[in-house]
Amino acid sequence: MYKTQIILQKIICFAAIAVSALVFLYSLGLMTDLYDSLAPTMMDRSNIDDTWVPGSQIYYHMQPFNKALLGYSIGLILLSVFLFITSTHSRRRYYMGNVAAVALYAVSGVVLSVWSHIQVDAFKTEFLTKVDFNELQFFAEMWETPYIDSTFWFDAHYVVFGLVVLVAAALVANLCWKFSLMKAEKQLIEDGKKVHA
Repeated sequence: MYKTQIILQKIICFAAIAVSALVFLYSLGLMTDLYDSLAPTMMDRSNIDDTWVPGSQIYYHMQPFNKALLGYSIGLILLSVFLFITSTHSRRRYYMGNVAAVALYAVSGVVLSVWSHIQVDAFKTEFLTKVDFNELQFFAEMWETPYIDSTFWFDAHYVVFGLVVLVAAALVANLCWKFSLMKAEKQLIEDGKKVHA
């Protein structure tokens, strides 16, 4: 049973690194299409209200969130590396360092996911309701700039942060399984001592 559990904990820890890297890539890609399509519509970048396309200010409204998300994604990568530093991926018995590593990653991952969902959902609504897509299309045709009305990057957050929550839950479930196995092993050792006494 321990062998299966250790294989699973390795997979989960590697998944934590992969998912954290995915959040990092998402934070890099989130603003790319908006920049290509909306930034050229600004007539004066020092005054975001001076634009050819009403609603294109969303590009500037999202920048503080995107910058924070980039920083938090790096933090999540470091927390996933901490799982390996504490040997959470390979240790047969867990100690306080392993519990701390799992708790830090799981709590941070869930908090980041909830915060990001709230932010991205609000920005998606702003994008769909505030941007004048007729004006944007006219501007794109006139100046030969990219036109975007896709919500792909907004919608992708469901997958990205859903995976973060899934990995966080798997880490906690693995921790519980590990402790139940450790408890069962301890009981077997105590029972063995009683037989030999």
